[in-house]
Amino acid sequence: MNIEEHLSLGEFHVSNLIRNHISRGSPKQALVLYGGIRSKGVFFPGWVPLLLKACACVAPRVVLGKLLHSESIKFGICSDVMVGSSLISMYGKWGCIVSARKVFDEMPERNVATWNAMIGGYMGNGDEVSASGLFEEISGSRNTVTWIEMMKGYGKRNEIEKAKELFERMPLELKNVKAWSVMLRVYVSNREMDDARMFFEDIPEKNSFIWSLMISGYFRIGDVREATAIFYRVCSRDLVIWNTLITGYAQNGYSDDAIDAFYKMQGEGYEPDAVTVSSVLSACAQSGRLDVGRDVHSLVYHKGIELNQFVSNALIDMYAKCGDLENATSVFESLSQRSVACWNSMISCFAIHGKGKEALEMFRTMESLDTNPDEITFMAVLTACAHGGFLMEGLKIFLEMTQKDVKPNVKHFGCLIHLLGRSGKLKEAYKLIREMPVKPNDTVLGALLGACKVHMDTEMADQVMKIIETTGSITNSDSENHLVSISNLYAHAERWETSETIRVEMEKRGLEKSPGFSSLVLI
Repeated sequence: MNIEEHLSLGEFHVSNLIRNHISRGSPKQALVLYGGIRSKGVFFPGWVPLLLKACACVAPRVVLGKLLHSESIKFGICSDVMVGSSLISMYGKWGCIVSARKVFDEMPERNVATWNAMIGGYMGNGDEVSASGLFEEISGSRNTVTWIEMMKGYGKRNEIEKAKELFERMPLELKNVKAWSVMLRVYVSNREMDDARMFFEDIPEKNSFIWSLMISGYFRIGDVREATAIFYRVCSRDLVIWNTLITGYAQNGYSDDAIDAFYKMQGEGYEPDAVTVSSVLSACAQSGRLDVGRDVHSLVYHKGIELNQFVSNALIDMYAKCGDLENATSVFESLSQRSVACWNSMISCFAIHGKGKEALEMFRTMESLDTNPDEITFMAVLTACAHGGFLMEGLKIFLEMTQKDVKPNVKHFGCLIHLLGRSGKLKEAYKLIREMPVKPNDTVLGALLGACKVHMDTEMADQVMKIIETTGSITNSDSENHLVSISNLYAHAERWETSETIRVEMEKRGLEKSPGFSSLVLI
């Protein structure tokens, strides 16, 4: 349906459409719709609070937010309590607390929602003093949300005791299920699951959200067993609880359990939604279950599940990791709007399957369409360069990364060092290790040691070994492989004494050379 058709159905229809976009987690779509309608010269004041809410839900859209603020002044609705409260909430979520306070101070009339928005803005931006001042100022008019805004702020600041004290001060008649769930979230978000469990057991009325909070909390700390036990305590499960279980399994690497839960959920009569399929597709990608992934894709199509950015990215990622490049590309090309995550999945897909040129081409296409790459994008394209041996392209892309204010981490440096080492630029790789702003880890030093072995450069190996001795960088499970490789390098160069010294060091660390196996092929 085009803009004219939407307008022909009236203001109420458009308001519902905007509201639906926001409730489905697609605030950008609401703003796109508004932009199209406004371009036709149409404006309904009743849309402003909804649009301000949409602005607050996405990354700061300062220009659009201020435009809506200006239009609310122009049309004489800025003094409306609902509009003013929405403006305060929007500015507060963006961190523009001075603008929020200006709106608050200039409002001729305020209600408790206005005060709550301002208190939430202060707490969300770390200004406990100002928030507490307002909180005490309206002591006689506080509602449940007023207390909740303060507790949420303390939780965000990891001040659990202050949140707990506030909850205990809260009048009993205001302690509804929402208040209990907010305090539980404070414990869960700070990984205090023992305290969360004791608090949870005292909650008089447990709704679906509270059960899901506990399940996700245990999954978050990797306690899959306890998360599953909580799930089986739920007498009346719904889609939210099933999704929490499936997502938790997938995020903890229990892919088979996630897939089993997905089928059990449907067996109990629950229809999967976008969250369900995104999670189970992630499980399929982990376990290489292309068969299940294809079934899920078919289900998305036949059930009419929204192909949002999360589902689209999950499909691309699943097909890519399962080796089905044709379907990964097909899904990607079918998208009218592509998120950075979708671009990243496709670039990674080409990179891991040895299609370095295609990965580079896609990266350049992405840039030409004004989609800003992030650190994951650069990691994927640098990996493609490392695998393909594209030295000049890799150096150029690494430079672009710093120019775009994307801070390289140790993994990015590791890719570049691998690329330099593979190209025989061992001195340049060593210089980069010495100058990089982060401590070299096992992967970085291992990449250079591997290059030393390939190019039989014992002098450079000596230098790398000095770094290892100074920093103690190689300490993880890959230690044995790296030390065995370098020992073999010295042995090949007939530096027997050095080779034996490394072997002795391995024994001190409790590392033993894995026994080799030989096999006879009988013809």
